[in-house]
Amino acid sequence: MLTLRRREDRGSFDHGWLRTAHTFSFADYHDPAQMGYRSLRVINEDVVAGGQGFGTHPHRDMEILTWVLQGALRHQDSLGNGSVIRPGDVQIMSAGTGIEHSEFNDSARDPVHLFQIWIVPERRGLRPRYDQRPVDRSALQGRLLPIAAPSGQQAVVPIFQDVRILATVLARGQEVQHALAPGRHAWLQMLGGEFELDGQRLRAGDGASIDDAGVLRLRGVGDPGEALLFDLA
Repeated sequence: MLTLRRREDRGSFDHGWLRTAHTFSFADYHDPAQMGYRSLRVINEDVVAGGQGFGTHPHRDMEILTWVLQGALRHQDSLGNGSVIRPGDVQIMSAGTGIEHSEFNDSARDPVHLFQIWIVPERRGLRPRYDQRPVDRSALQGRLLPIAAPSGQQAVVPIFQDVRILATVLARGQEVQHALAPGRHAWLQMLGGEFELDGQRLRAGDGASIDDAGVLRLRGVGDPGEALLFDLA
């Protein structure tokens, strides 16, 4: 079964310095019917104005992945890490027993556009950690590239949950397929452009859950599109 979550149905807010849309309940947006999907807890799309950002704040017991579409995001945390995240970088943070961090637009003028994903970890009380690795964005073109997966599986970074996160960029007419095993579930999050998923048209910001085993077929149908596909227990 395929269930659509259209972009206009998300919880959307314009704070001036921040334009944000929450696929699932988050902060001031609460919908008891949208509390997450499987181990996926948060999918936030944020556009942060130049010179602005999120001051130091705490997290715990969450796997947090940041994917930048445009611009650059500066990260600092209580583990001593400091970095700038740009398009093509895969950044993941295990909050574990507790971590504090800040995130600011690295530009004083240009906005930064990003998606942040929170995934409930396999167990509580993990040791906090930070990992960031680059990906050649050309490697996403016309294929599904595993960017995060459990330790021991091929991916750019490890994640402490039974989930595989795959990224793709498709031009018009390009198609990729993903086999969803029995007992597995999937979430597709559109980041840009337009795709067709098993006959359904999805635009930037749309999401969809898939609960039937089988082969998922994604096809580019408009301007080059980008998406994240989550293969979940």
